Amino acid sequence: MVLGSMAPRRRWLLLGLTALAVVALVTAGAVVVTRLTGDSTPDRSAPAGSPSAPPAGTPSASPTGPPPGAGITGPLNLLLVGVDTRVSVPGWEPHADAVLVLHVPKGLGRAYLFSLPRDLLVDIPAFPKADYAGGKTKLTHAMSFGSRVPGKPKQPSTAQGYELLRSTVSGYTGLRIDAGAVLTFTGFDRLVTALGGVDVYIDQRVASLHRRPDGKYRESVPGGYTGPQMVYEKGERHLNGWQALDYSRQRYITGGDYARQRHQQQLIRALTRKILDEGLARQPERIDQVVAALGDTLIYVGGRRIVDLAYALGGVPEDRFVAVGLPGSGVGKGSAYRGEQLTSVGKKFITELRAGRADAYLSANPTLRIKT
Repeated sequence: MVLGSMAPRRRWLLLGLTALAVVALVTAGAVVVTRLTGDSTPDRSAPAGSPSAPPAGTPSASPTGPPPGAGITGPLNLLLVGVDTRVSVPGWEPHADAVLVLHVPKGLGRAYLFSLPRDLLVDIPAFPKADYAGGKTKLTHAMSFGSRVPGKPKQPSTAQGYELLRSTVSGYTGLRIDAGAVLTFTGFDRLVTALGGVDVYIDQRVASLHRRPDGKYRESVPGGYTGPQMVYEKGERHLNGWQALDYSRQRYITGGDYARQRHQQQLIRALTRKILDEGLARQPERIDQVVAALGDTLIYVGGRRIVDLAYALGGVPEDRFVAVGLPGSGVGKGSAYRGEQLTSVGKKFITELRAGRADAYLSANPTLRIKT
């Protein structure tokens, strides 16, 4: 099969399953793959430890040779991360604001996407590269602790931070992480804007902590923010770039961070549907616009080339892409609050996933499925 023979619709969906965002790495990765397989222009992603390094050369079409990723049979585990980099603050260390895992069982016929709370209390292993001795703290800190470059306090490395986050997630879930992608808040805003916005069903009223109705940031005051708030009312809504980003960030709402995780996964599916329904992969000029908009806000990290993983996952049917919400609860209260922990039902899902019994477990616990 030649490289160009796979249907564009499938190419967008498969990398939509491999590459978020904050949350929209799904769509961001699809853009990169389409560009990789469409011409010889280098993609803008980078391997672990070197965010600016050029990727391996793109494959050339061959009417007789196997397609990229032909030898990948699974299982695969991809770590998808949305980070708050606050580039306006010199030396700001990236924080993992959205942490999602995509698990594809052996045979590559199904995919499960689940989020881990940013405040999940975990054991973060020692990381000599960053002079970090290890400790038990919130998951989000793994990215920031790992990003520290000894001797360069004002030059944190997001790719290096991802390494420690990957080790931490792998240790907690028992899953080997094969590859992943990191998208900054700026990248998510640019992505949704370049795609013309996104239609999503807002399942609860959400008042923004950060933005005014005109999109400008609310004034920061001691103890919080002041001024009029952007409000996302329940129902079908069309969100532009800053609105989608703002909506996906809100966690001081009913349901807290667990509601935010649900909203992020709903946005992922909404973006994927938009790409498929509008046939954007067949519009080269739109692809160019989106790639240009992303710039260096997307980092791909993995041993395999992103195009190999994309083609390997080309057979995952859309109706077998399952979004899962893992329930949790706080550890300690008030000033003694330390973070979050998954409930026994949430933790057992990961155990059953590793054992290949996820479908049976979801059938017995249907509330874990996120309606998108």
